[in-house]
Amino acid sequence: MFGKLSAVIVAAAAAWALVPHASSGAGREQVYVVRPADTLWAIAASHYAGDPRAAVWKLEERNRLSGTVLRPGERLVLPP
Repeated sequence: MFGKLSAVIVAAAAAWALVPHASSGAGREQVYVVRPADTLWAIAASHYAGDPRAAVWKLEERNRLSGTVLRPGERLVLPP
């Protein structure tokens, strides 16, 4: 009995692990390549909801920026 129960539990856990979940893509960092005329404020406003000040701070912190000046071709990590 214990062997059958263990097999069922292992099979259920394996099946659950293989099924994609709704949150599987959420929370992932994305990379954004800066284009000419992009600003940190515009990137923050277009990729994050709410007050852009918090998003600008997150972008500066995650990318170790010392200011808001960006260069075309620069890669920014967009935290979740």
